[in-house]
Amino acid sequence: MCQIFAGQNPADYEPLTRRLRLNGQSTSIRLEKSFWDIVDDIAASEGLTTPAFISKLHSEVLELRGEAPNFTSLLRCACLIRTRQMTDQPVLVAAE
Repeated sequence: MCQIFAGQNPADYEPLTRRLRLNGQSTSIRLEKSFWDIVDDIAASEGLTTPAFISKLHSEVLELRGEAPNFTSLLRCACLIRTRQMTDQPVLVAAE
């Protein structure tokens, strides 16, 4: 079993930093390459560039929650949600 996890290509979990603007503020986000691949796919499926998608998501989180204390983790969890959607696994959504 561990070979599935331990045997991954190191390039897939190499951290990559991308610079972009969130609500007019210049910032950088550091994610592993595999997560960036999923974020890029999500953005493309929404008809947006990756920076536009991330900025839109950030704005929506601020509107819904008032803050985004760990936005990078939110992006990773968004990737998990997308993966679950693609494999028809149930996706849990917080109640309002």
